[in-house]
Order: sequence, then structure tokens, then C-alpha cells
Amino acid sequence: EYFLNVQTEITLSCISAEAGASILDVGGGHAQLAAPLVERNYQVTVTGSDESCRLLLDQRLEQGSFTFDVCDMLALPYDNDSFDYVLAFRLLPHVERWQQLLAEMCRVSRRGVIFDYPDIRSSNILYDMLFSFKKKYEKNTRSFKMFNRAEITAALELNNVHPPQFNPQFFLPMVIHRSLKHVTISRYMETFCRVLLLTKFFGSPIIVKSLKK
Repeated sequence: EYFLNVQTEITLSCISAEAGASILDVGGGHAQLAAPLVERNYQVTVTGSDESCRLLLDQRLEQGSFTFDVCDMLALPYDNDSFDYVLAFRLLPHVERWQQLLAEMCRVSRRGVIFDYPDIRSSNILYDMLFSFKKKYEKNTRSFKMFNRAEITAALELNNVHPPQFNPQFFLPMVIHRSLKHVTISRYMETFCRVLLLTKFFGSPIIVKSLKK
């Protein structure tokens, strides 16, 4: 809940749009952002690769409060500038043709794109060393691609958007917080790291906002 609250707070701060604005959440069947977006009266559309991807959405959201489309994320079935904002969370590190995904997101967005990714300039540099520890506590963990800010910026520059704004979420690896099992301690530790600017320069995952030109 602590992780999701931080993610939601930063994401909502990136959306400078009035109630009723249209939001496309690509691959958002995890329902992490659809619920708070619906609660704020945004028009939410979620995509998935199969009807089964809507299971959590149906459990957590009122029927008719969102739209769900089955489609290919690399060839979104929408016209240019169809949505005010296009989001993608927990997705980029698992997509081989991630540049194409970003291009499609930029194409169908009217105002901008918002997404997250794990940055190599962080504790992720110790990924190989921490993987067994991470797997012990997270059970279903899997490998993923890491990025740096330069390659994210370069990919976005090809798609008629302004330079991205980077919003790191945490300094310490999330597996450490999970092993602590104490939200108050985790919050104090992360606040301390933020004050020291450790999160700003070495935090991860990073939420990226890039506005259309």
C-alpha cells in the first residue's frame, strides 16, 4: 500500500487535466492506477492482450466506470491524439520493442505520456547480487530490462514531445522495505534519502512525464 500510494501521488501530480479528461492506461490490468483515476472522474480506458487481463479491474471497479479494450500494445487501435494522457506502468522493462511502445503512446496522446521504468543509476546496479534475496521475499519476481535516462530521452525525442521530467520514487531497493515489514520505518528512511537528494539522483523506479509539443 505504501509503494502504491507513492506511485499514485506522483502520477496524479503529473496529470494537469480537469475532471473528465481522457486517460489511456496501456497494459493496466494490474488496476494500480485505474482505480484512483476513476475516483477522480477521469474517463479511463485500459488495454490488455486478452479479456482475462481485466479480472482485477472488474473486482475493484464499478461496472461501467471504465472501458477495456483487447489489442496489440505495439499497434494501438486508436487515432492520433485520441486521449489527453497515455500511461504505461510496470510494462516497459518487459517489452522487447519498447521504443515502438513509446512511439505508439506518443501518437495517440494529445497532451503527453506518463510511464515508469527501473533506472540503472540506482541500487539496481546490484541487481544480480540482490536477485536471490529479492526472489526469496517476492516469490514471483522475474528478470527485467533496466534503462538509463539518456536512452529514455533519446527515444522520446523521436516522437514530437518535450524533454522528459524524471520523478524517482525510492532510493532503497523495494525488497529491503518488504523485508523490514514496517511502513513507518520505510517512510522515515525514504524521507531521509529524499532530503539528502539521494532519491533525486539515484532513485528508482522513475516515473517519466513528457508533454506533446
